[in-house]
Amino acid sequence: MKQDILLKHRIGLRLSRAGLLAKLFAVQSFLKTDFEITPEQFTVLMSLKENNGMYLRQLADITYKDRSNMTRIVSILETNGFLTSELAADGRQVKKLYITEKGCKLCDRVLPEILRIWDSMVQGMSEDEVDTFISLLNKIELNLKNTTVIQN
Repeated sequence: MKQDILLKHRIGLRLSRAGLLAKLFAVQSFLKTDFEITPEQFTVLMSLKENNGMYLRQLADITYKDRSNMTRIVSILETNGFLTSELAADGRQVKKLYITEKGCKLCDRVLPEILRIWDSMVQGMSEDEVDTFISLLNKIELNLKNTTVIQN
């Protein structure tokens, strides 16, 4: 792509701004509700709900969180009874994380708000435009994954 087009559209800046605005919108939406978790914590719980019994490192990889941030999130969720942990069966000092029934129920309660947030983000876009947008985001993410080292 021509450099002048890339400079004109400032893709990196626009992606960053859109991501920041989406995060702020989600945080503000959660604050208006009586949810006991943050959007970040919801992401962790949903990841466990979809694939229960993951290690901290796996969760960090899926959510792009560094280990210290992930440890803090997991600690809060465990303290509040939304997940549990147990040492791996192979004797290593590594814990596997599991969502609890309380965590599953909370996810079910929060999910409609998440869907409302997402719906607000794509307001005015046709289904085809949303599909194209998702496809383009996936391509950008793949391009960046192939050239970026993420250290957890």
